[in-house]
Amino acid sequence: MNPARVQFIREKLDEVSLREHEGEEAPPPKGLRGLDVLDVGCGGGLLSESLARLGANTLGIDASESNIKIAQVHASADPKLERLSYLHTSAESLLETSKRYDVVCSMEVLEHVDHPATFLSSCAELVKPGGHLFLSTISRTPLAYFLTIFLAEKILRKVSEGTHTYSKYVKPTELVSFFQKYRSPYVDPQYLEHATLPKAWITPSSSPESPPPMEAEIRGLIYHPLQAKWLLASRDAWAATDCNYIFWVRKPSQ
Repeated sequence: MNPARVQFIREKLDEVSLREHEGEEAPPPKGLRGLDVLDVGCGGGLLSESLARLGANTLGIDASESNIKIAQVHASADPKLERLSYLHTSAESLLETSKRYDVVCSMEVLEHVDHPATFLSSCAELVKPGGHLFLSTISRTPLAYFLTIFLAEKILRKVSEGTHTYSKYVKPTELVSFFQKYRSPYVDPQYLEHATLPKAWITPSSSPESPPPMEAEIRGLIYHPLQAKWLLASRDAWAATDCNYIFWVRKPSQ
């Protein structure tokens, strides 16, 4: 799944950069080069390493100390990963520091947390104004239950039974609705002079099924059995977000 997730991140950052300079003679999009990136719930570091190799100053964090140790050992085998570091901590604890990030990612974590609103708020507040939040998770649909719990856990035994809890799955429209209501409670001191009343991350009047493209986007992640790999679904693919999907939202600049 990692290549499809990285593809979406790269394409979205490039698209936003091009749209911001539409009509101008803009320099080529720089992608992740030089950006400060946080990978929340990094696990063994698969995504963190990919982002660092693309030029991002990457910090991977995980609440599991054993995961961090595994990630550090794996990264130590590649001396070119000097832009990558790891820390055994949570998003909530990291908020106590002053550092904020151009891009915050959290892949396949949301469906495991007990308090999703608190977790989403913590991730959101680690994003710099104008920065980007990327999440991937599983939708709460009958198809998702069949594929990820009944088939993967109970029949094929691809993952341990009990890994997933259906009630914790989050529909894409629920994520959009959350950010239609969410307003950042914290204003970085360097932006205070120009600060106004915090605005919602996604226009409240927009449809949860189709948020404004420069504010948020949802894309399906689909496993292709014949190719034995995960693919990023096209924007108009039918029912593509009914199981695994990836979500992007941008923090307002003010």
